[in-house]
Amino acid sequence: MDVLSEQVAALARAGHEGQPTQVEWREGVPFLVNAFWTARQRQGHRLHEVSYRACFKPQLPAFFIERLTQPGDLVHDPFMGRGTTAIQSALMGRRVAGNDINPLSALLVRPRLNTPEQASVVARLAEIDWEGGEAGPVELLSFYHPETLARLMALRAWFVRREAEGQFDAVDDWIRMVALNRLTGHSSGFFSVYTLPPNQAVSVKSQDRINERRGQVPPIRDVAAIIARKSRALLADGPLTSPGPLLLTGDSAATPALADGSVQLVVTSPPFLDIVQYAQDNWLRCWFAGIDAQAVPISMHRKAADWVAFVRRTLGELARVVRTGGHVAFEVGEVRGGSLPLEILVLEAFQDLPFCVDCVLLNVQDFSKTANCWGVGNNSLGVNSNRIVLARRL
Repeated sequence: MDVLSEQVAALARAGHEGQPTQVEWREGVPFLVNAFWTARQRQGHRLHEVSYRACFKPQLPAFFIERLTQPGDLVHDPFMGRGTTAIQSALMGRRVAGNDINPLSALLVRPRLNTPEQASVVARLAEIDWEGGEAGPVELLSFYHPETLARLMALRAWFVRREAEGQFDAVDDWIRMVALNRLTGHSSGFFSVYTLPPNQAVSVKSQDRINERRGQVPPIRDVAAIIARKSRALLADGPLTSPGPLLLTGDSAATPALADGSVQLVVTSPPFLDIVQYAQDNWLRCWFAGIDAQAVPISMHRKAADWVAFVRRTLGELARVVRTGGHVAFEVGEVRGGSLPLEILVLEAFQDLPFCVDCVLLNVQDFSKTANCWGVGNNSLGVNSNRIVLARRL
């Protein structure tokens, strides 16, 4: 008879709002089915409110950080993205490590781990020569009024000059992060004309079609005012200071800067096969940051066997950096209408590595309003659940 370990039984009792957890055994592993954290919007710290495609809620890493680490432990995410695990770890008093193949990730995460004061942001915005920008790429006029684009070019030039003069500092870093987050969206809180969804840039041709369909032209936006307003919102829940975060850019399977056995917990989510076009989604953000999006070797795998091999390489590196008794919480979503169970493929990837898979948590949830931005009906398509393979380092 299959029996739950004490630790897994404790996780099973942690259902959100006291709902009983359903336990199913598959492949010799207990699958715990419940709602383990809230699905409601905007329940996390304001610093999490930086949009990024295919990101999980901060309640997910918080669930594992609370139960599997102590203050001061090192928490790592090899697929850092917008930094949900990193930010939540710092908020809970843990040390932070993270990695992503795209340099954009560190630009979005680093400023939020050591936040500036709002007054410093406003003062710095007042120093920028907003009228000194050169003409921007003409195709971007599909998104921006000419005056708005000129101000964005002035801001880009400010960052380039500050870096060349060795004056680029944490306040500049913050302003760039906020600007990256405000490039395109669906309201006057973004620099662009109306476009959806807010956490990616559609192609120029797609934006032209949106403009024609809606009969819209890009309005003038006050770039400095938008940055100041978004900064105030991000900082509303208080400052954050994270001592010595280690943020890496490179292959998830090669992180030599992380010491052997230094990590207590990994909470991460890899690219899901060919589901999300990360390079296409972030082309405009990469342009603003001076990153060649086409040169970033983001992994895209169409075949399950190739994806398993990719995941296994990363797990092999995690076997090096995770200490004995530490954990890896490896999240995958529901893809292809549930016909391809990625959690089973992750179990395959763990085979013959020095880990014991303790359980798989299936966090069931109702779709939030975000799904509607993608034209996805609630609970009908897309990611309806978080599926987290929890493994312990032997």
